[in-house]
Amino acid sequence: MVSYKRETERFHIMQTDPHDTFKALADPTRREILGLLKSREMTIGDVTRHFDITRPAVKKHLAILESGRLITVTPRGRERINAINPEGFRELENWLEIFDRFWDDRLSALKTAVEKDAS
Repeated sequence: MVSYKRETERFHIMQTDPHDTFKALADPTRREILGLLKSREMTIGDVTRHFDITRPAVKKHLAILESGRLITVTPRGRERINAINPEGFRELENWLEIFDRFWDDRLSALKTAVEKDAS
């Protein structure tokens, strides 16, 4: 069973508010941008060529992904290079693991109860 204290400690593992991360993931365009960035780093122009939206709209999506710590933006000369931030995804995975364990514990208890009733 996961204790409240342990869950609380895990919530603080994330460097950013989970709300920002989930806000970033909530939009299908941003999820599609993440899909593009998983194969290679891209400039705003590179990303824009894959969508039928304006460059400022893509820039706004990238800013939201950056605030959710799902991508990093690195200046390289006059360009800004967007890349997946593995650490942000690791934090998200760690945060979600709390709920995995919660449901694993509950389902294990249910299985035990059902098996006990059946015997």
